[in-house]
Amino acid sequence: MEDVIKPNISGAYGNDHATDKSAFRMNEQITNPQVRLILANGENVGIISTREALFKAQEEGLDLIEIAPNGEFPVCKILDAGKYRYEMQKRKAEAKKKQKTVEIKEIKFTPNIGDNDYAVKMRAARRFLEDGNKVKFTLRFRGREMSYIESGSEVLKRAKTDLEGVAKVEQEAKLEGRQMGMLVAPVK
Repeated sequence: MEDVIKPNISGAYGNDHATDKSAFRMNEQITNPQVRLILANGENVGIISTREALFKAQEEGLDLIEIAPNGEFPVCKILDAGKYRYEMQKRKAEAKKKQKTVEIKEIKFTPNIGDNDYAVKMRAARRFLEDGNKVKFTLRFRGREMSYIESGSEVLKRAKTDLEGVAKVEQEAKLEGRQMGMLVAPVK
């Protein structure tokens, strides 16, 4: 006599996990002949046949979910599929919240920048660095200013020394066409 095991589709999501890219295998989708089974209460049963594990899950009215597919014997747990999917989404959202994206803010100079303009731009650079962002200093040469490249590099050297305790240079000043650029990152 052959036991027919039907999947227990619970939760509001139904059986649409095949279209979800972060999906997990459950019930009849688990193709390994043997699995390492963990019961709903957390008890480790050990390695048993997949058929037997499916039968235990059906007895409890829950699903057999593959939580660690790698290895000789995939780890499967008896859980409610809808609840498991909800927990996974919550974990993903929490991890996404904790991520800090680093932006690159740009501050533009000219070779003959005035002292007050320089001070305003340096205050902005400090503020960006304190917020955890990287700052790219761009010095643009127009017209005949190309013959005064030394004065332009002096402006960037001055910025580097003014931000010494707050930032570290990630990319030294280098000339690219009619622009000279330098990238600094906040010191942690």
